[in-house]
Amino acid sequence: MDQQNPETLILPYGAAAIDAAAALVRGGWPVALPTETVYGLAADAGSDAAVARIYAAKGRPAFNPLIVHVLDVEEAERLADLTAGARTLAEAFWPGPVTLVVPVKRGSRLAAAVTAGLPTVALRCPAHPAMRDLLRAGGRPLAAPSANASGAISPTRAEHVLKTLGGRIRLIVDGGETAHGLESTIVGFPDGGIALLRAGPVPFDMLARIAGLPTSEAGEGIQAPGQLSSHYAPSKPVRLNVRQPEADEWMIGFGSVPGDDTLSAAGDLAEAAARLFGALHRAEAAPAARIAVAPVPITGVGLAINDRLRRAAAPKG
Repeated sequence: MDQQNPETLILPYGAAAIDAAAALVRGGWPVALPTETVYGLAADAGSDAAVARIYAAKGRPAFNPLIVHVLDVEEAERLADLTAGARTLAEAFWPGPVTLVVPVKRGSRLAAAVTAGLPTVALRCPAHPAMRDLLRAGGRPLAAPSANASGAISPTRAEHVLKTLGGRIRLIVDGGETAHGLESTIVGFPDGGIALLRAGPVPFDMLARIAGLPTSEAGEGIQAPGQLSSHYAPSKPVRLNVRQPEADEWMIGFGSVPGDDTLSAAGDLAEAAARLFGALHRAEAAPAARIAVAPVPITGVGLAINDRLRRAAAPKG
């Protein structure tokens, strides 16, 4: 097998696939597999070479940090100093779609590129059995950004991964469609408070309330994944808050606004979140030159949906 242009194997999720994935991870290679949010591209978070292969496969900017996936709170504490608020949230929401940005611990042995030079690390304990099985089988924390070329639409199915990473990685574990369809909510803890760094499936106000912390401003610069202005983006122009598409647009509807496709005919925000990236993939494959998206309420998980749509529609840098 050519190391630079490997054949990409797809295996259905099960013991054989996890054994194969664990062998690749131990050998320093990234593998794609589902989490409860989107498919991730996982590699040994303590190996400089393995993390470099994540960045190379994705074409990811080196200043954009990675989320490190851990099996439990105890493993997180070996890598980072958890504040009281972070521990409270970990105990309440892990395993689950919440990522905590906390000070990296001296001697953590994380690859330098994982934190992109920041004094903090983004940690998450995933709920999906495939990622948890790989964490156990591999015996090490896993750096795992979304399994797509950098800036492209995030993958919620194995075929989405193959679309942009085929020939760049060796293995995709196919666990079917992901449950949430949006990347995790990311929070940080500046100045004794809590700040939203990326909206996601768990509402920020719920996290702040359970942490018992005042809300703070996130500050300047890239502090966590998913903060680039143009991200999660199709190759076509995207127009938002549209009720009537133009002739050359593929319309993604919502609620009472119809379209060629819909996020949720019933106006259900959870269904819309789960369908968002799949709808964008279908729109990208459609013959229309542009994409139009109906208005989506900015409430609950609608905040995260609109965040992803704004980044998808932003001018490409």
